[in-house]
Amino acid sequence: MTATDILAKLVSFPVLGGQSNISIAEWIEAYLTEHDIPFTNVPNEEGTKRSIHCRIGPPLDGGVILSGHTDVVPVEGQTWTTDPFQLIDGNDGKLYARGSCDMKGFLACCLAAVPQMKAAELKKPIYFAFSYDEEIGCLAAPELAEHIKTTYSEKPKYAIIGEPSMMLPMVGQKGIVIYKTTVNGSAGHSSRIRTEVSAISEAARLILWLENKMMGLIEAGQVDERFTPPHTSIHSGVFEHSGIAPNVISDSATFYWDVRVIPKDKAVDILAEFEANCRLVENECRKRFPDFKIETIEFHPNVPALDTPAHLSVVPLIQKLSGVQELSTVAYAAEAGQFSNAGFETVICGPGDIAQAHRANEFISKEQLEKGEQFMLTLIEHLS
Repeated sequence: MTATDILAKLVSFPVLGGQSNISIAEWIEAYLTEHDIPFTNVPNEEGTKRSIHCRIGPPLDGGVILSGHTDVVPVEGQTWTTDPFQLIDGNDGKLYARGSCDMKGFLACCLAAVPQMKAAELKKPIYFAFSYDEEIGCLAAPELAEHIKTTYSEKPKYAIIGEPSMMLPMVGQKGIVIYKTTVNGSAGHSSRIRTEVSAISEAARLILWLENKMMGLIEAGQVDERFTPPHTSIHSGVFEHSGIAPNVISDSATFYWDVRVIPKDKAVDILAEFEANCRLVENECRKRFPDFKIETIEFHPNVPALDTPAHLSVVPLIQKLSGVQELSTVAYAAEAGQFSNAGFETVICGPGDIAQAHRANEFISKEQLEKGEQFMLTLIEHLS
């Protein structure tokens, strides 16, 4: 099967983040079995989802992990001109389908190269590491990475995360975490605004505090010009559960805010400062309403940033495999930071343009898919 043949099969499984991925996992496992590749499952507790990893080549230290996720984002509410779960050749050099770019194109390139990997006399092994629930928080990657470390007697050295990067080598990514903050105020007649405590007003002040915190980081010189934007961003995107009528003081308000950190910043430090400010606000507001409270919980898991230094040997490796010397970074979050934290020298490099991901009429160009296939052949040659 060609990479295009395999991609057509992979995109036909409408597995969204959070849903069972058993259907696509079983197809991949059947493909590996057909090629006599033993594999290992890493299931969730309910047995409704599973990651897959396998080794091709000798059990020797220094191998390369090729990692990607099997889930995609929803299509509901988007205006597609084709069936999003059928690979469509647009006769314009592009292949359309949900997940074609993010990131089943990379998985297809990996699987299409299995016969060549088996036929080659590899001196170092190649591993596949395919996860689930990446799109809702990179939930499975930490367990998958640790499972690889404990399953094999040898030690893989490198991890290449095949997120769409136009086959350009990426050595950094921002981290992300999303928090949910709920403010409990006191209801009352709007004429008593100076007596009661409006949850909406206090929530709005907290949102402004977060924006000011972001600006303060920038003014303090906490920037990294490798990223766009070159600083940690803090943003409130959803405001809900706030008020019942214009003339009634709101007794509750909830907002969600995300923090996308550059490697030198830590989301937990920002949260700690935010929480300290919340305690000051609570102390002041409880003078008017003793039950006033602000609660913040983690809504989206903290996904660590990636910052691979140039002196690591994975850097010249990815430069050789990609044929590109210039190193760059991405602003989106991925599983790369998690594999790095597990002890693997990690980079991001995969086919497709991230600008096409998560949108209607998502596509991967045939040229990019071909570059992904060539990347696999170059990797095989390098390890042989």
